[in-house]
Amino acid sequence: MSRVDFGAKPFVYPMPVLIIGTYDENGAPDAMNAAWGCITDMNEISISMSNHKTTENLKKTGAFTVSFATEDTVVACDYVGVESANKVPDKFARAGFHAIKSENVNAPLIEELPMALECKVKSFTDGILIGEIMNVNADESILTDGKIDPAKLKPITYDPVNNKYIALGAIVGNAFSDGLKLKK
Repeated sequence: MSRVDFGAKPFVYPMPVLIIGTYDENGAPDAMNAAWGCITDMNEISISMSNHKTTENLKKTGAFTVSFATEDTVVACDYVGVESANKVPDKFARAGFHAIKSENVNAPLIEELPMALECKVKSFTDGILIGEIMNVNADESILTDGKIDPAKLKPITYDPVNNKYIALGAIVGNAFSDGLKLKK
């Protein structure tokens, strides 16, 4: 097998497409696209973000939501990543998003995105946002037998090499089970 070196690059697969929702000081909803995020503890998410209108908002409110971009919302989700709310105050509405007030944190849920983490800011230092997950909610339309069904959610992943969004594929194994076949 022959390998090719690419140098130090942020190439990770799959990379979730996260939509961060906040309210500004006047209660207007805002959303931005962030790809560099992951779960870092049982009730914690960490997201690498530079300064944006969204980061100004979460510093003031102490809260945010994290929704997952889906196959059906690619255009709107990409738009909130390429447009600045500092330049276009109605960016949220232009994306076609409708805000629902979270019952758990002072941040908007996005009606068009059927799954969200509702978070309180634990810290935002050196561009790293750490949030405490207060609740996970999902629209009933993406549930099967009372559980979130990825086939119904249809989340997308970001391809950082080719700047593409990719749909997730079929089930290929069973976590915490298939590897047991190799245990002695």
